[in-house]
Amino acid sequence: MKEQITNAISDFFFEYETPRQVLVRNRRVGVVCRLIQLGVLAYIIGWVFIYEKGYQSTDTAVSSVFTKMKGVGYTNVNGAERVWDVADYVFPPQGDSSFVVMTNYIMTEGQQMGKCPELPGKHNCSTDSDCEGGSYKREMTGVCVNATKTCEVLAWCPVENDHVIPDPPLLLSAENYTLFIKNSVTFPLFGVTRSNLVEGVDAEYIRECLHHSQKDPLCPIFRLGDIVKESGFNFELIAKVGGAIGIVIEWTCNFDVDVKHCKPQYHFHGLYGNPAETDKARASVGYNFRYAKHYMEDKVQKRTLLKVFGIRFDIIVQSLARKFDIIPTLTAIGSGVGIFGVATVVCDLVLLYLLPKRKFYKNMKFKYTESHVQDPESEAGSTETEITKVRDS
Repeated sequence: MKEQITNAISDFFFEYETPRQVLVRNRRVGVVCRLIQLGVLAYIIGWVFIYEKGYQSTDTAVSSVFTKMKGVGYTNVNGAERVWDVADYVFPPQGDSSFVVMTNYIMTEGQQMGKCPELPGKHNCSTDSDCEGGSYKREMTGVCVNATKTCEVLAWCPVENDHVIPDPPLLLSAENYTLFIKNSVTFPLFGVTRSNLVEGVDAEYIRECLHHSQKDPLCPIFRLGDIVKESGFNFELIAKVGGAIGIVIEWTCNFDVDVKHCKPQYHFHGLYGNPAETDKARASVGYNFRYAKHYMEDKVQKRTLLKVFGIRFDIIVQSLARKFDIIPTLTAIGSGVGIFGVATVVCDLVLLYLLPKRKFYKNMKFKYTESHVQDPESEAGSTETEITKVRDS
């Protein structure tokens, strides 16, 4: 018993088993096998290594964005002249990566809290019973004003009238405003930090440049009219009711070469709000919000209400950096070698199930045994049925 255990352990550690192989001389099967292997090789080299760069590890960036608007607007509404600067037309004013530039507005001045009639066409009434409190968005007083035939409301008076949107937009001069974008990215895995103020983009260059996709693709100063145009919108149309535009800063870097080749690319995409669209299923067109400036007059709190129509800009940073790494390289090679087994599987299926001499090839591939009662004095408990190897003629 001890000797058997010793032999079993010795066989386990010091013997090597190799699978049985059968050489088949068949042109059709040989061609199929080589074509499959060639396809797998092309996939590994062309797709995995060249296109997907499977020999490199990847990392995405941690980024920050700072923005600054410049430009002055002028309006003359009913003889009231006004100049609008950055503090008036940019919301919020902190230089975030998402902000709104006002291009049109409806102003309601001198509002104070009190009771006043609703606008004609909204909550019309003929008797006080038509003005039950709590029925509408505004707080009703239960009184029907005979002069206007509308319900009296408790609100900021006079009530805002936003039925008519100014056309052309009041701040068409926004087309010539400029936007400065400062963006920095850090790739933690590779310990690399880059800024969109790359080599050659210094203070002197910034003072004179204006971004152009062909002439000055690295300039970080953008004219709003150019941004809107490249996003596919018409500035006058989007300025009237507002909209949204995405500014994409794309960093695609290969750190196997000099880091100075890691530079940003800028893309512009219209997100929504083009009034020229003809889709009747739209639930809403444009982008707007209300903004109030409160003040005191004769100890009475008043406000100026602005319904702001503007272009919302969302700055989106997309990044992907690559660098050679032995681990993904070996992984890609190993998976590719494993895929070569597909050729063997396909050729076996053709040999064993599709060719006319499939029984012959099956006998060549498999070795059969016939079991019988074991003879105690016999060293083997089975009898082999041997099959002679024959070449396909």
